[in-house]
Amino acid sequence: MKHPVDVHVGKRIRHRRWMVGMTQQQLAEKVGIKFQQIQKYETGMNRVSASRLWDIADAVSVPVAYFFEGLTEGEEAVDEAVPGDILADKEALELVRSYYAIPENQRRRLFELARVLSDAAA
Repeated sequence: MKHPVDVHVGKRIRHRRWMVGMTQQQLAEKVGIKFQQIQKYETGMNRVSASRLWDIADAVSVPVAYFFEGLTEGEEAVDEAVPGDILADKEALELVRSYYAIPENQRRRLFELARVLSDAAA
């Protein structure tokens, strides 16, 4: 049976991998394992050891704590960073990747524009 924490960590691995535009094969090569093992981690079928999670975090450029963000005290996975698994949608993922490809000063202005437009729509 999958443990909710393992499922949550696996989702966070998958989402971060997608965000940096990395395939399962590329991530596996960076951490020295087979891509099938990455698949098992991402689905929560296999637990990720502390040292392997450290290597994965290094490979996708985040602190280890990133993978636990959104967990509540009862070990119930509540992924507030990705409500409704929105990054599973290819269009949303492409939008996020494109957004982060914009230079930071322009990105801030675009963000402010989006905020104003969403406030006007409400």
